[in-house]
Amino acid sequence: MIREVFKIKNLRKIIEIDQEKCDGCGLCAEACHERAIEIIDGKAQLISESYCDGLGDCLPACPQDAIKIVTREAEPFDKEAVQARIGGSCASGAPCSLATDTGPSSSSLSQWPIQIHLVPPRAEYFNNASLLIAADCTAFAGPGLLKGLMENRVTLIGCPKLDNVAAYLDKLTTIFRDNPINHIRLIRMTVPCCGGMVNLVEKALERAGKDVPREIIILGTDGIIQEKKGA
Repeated sequence: MIREVFKIKNLRKIIEIDQEKCDGCGLCAEACHERAIEIIDGKAQLISESYCDGLGDCLPACPQDAIKIVTREAEPFDKEAVQARIGGSCASGAPCSLATDTGPSSSSLSQWPIQIHLVPPRAEYFNNASLLIAADCTAFAGPGLLKGLMENRVTLIGCPKLDNVAAYLDKLTTIFRDNPINHIRLIRMTVPCCGGMVNLVEKALERAGKDVPREIIILGTDGIIQEKKGA
């Protein structure tokens, strides 16, 4: 008697690869932390739905814009299967902490990528989202504090002094204009250069013709909150 085992599928986010656009460069496979993608017959293939966490690490790596995140019925993400596939350890030899871990050291990130230059501006996770826009240095000044402030938010990070602020302005304008954003929490350092992040958000909102409720949190170099503005 042949026994068939069916995995229950549910509605969730998962990647979709456009085979017409894919040129088989393999950059997406290298970017996938779960090793859910392989190059087969010269094209990128999702080898198992259960290996894909749907966070989209592979999206910014694709030069052909051949990958997108869709919502459809798919096998649940199987953390244990992924850990077994990648050998159960990270480069350091310690157990990997995947996006679905729930322990005290797990990440509060709700999406990937988080760098402003890399985020797709019309990603589904921006729909009715609350944002955390943080200057890069805040993650190191107050790491424990920042984790509590980023929960249930789409996180974007950048440096208003060293990065391409014109590109930031264009990207943020598109995000604000094309998505229903509920709230913006902006975290910056007390140092003067961080003020550019506030200016970028304000200019982008003006260009997008939006007035989104926002909160500004200013951290000292000791990681302690010095000031809060807005709500």
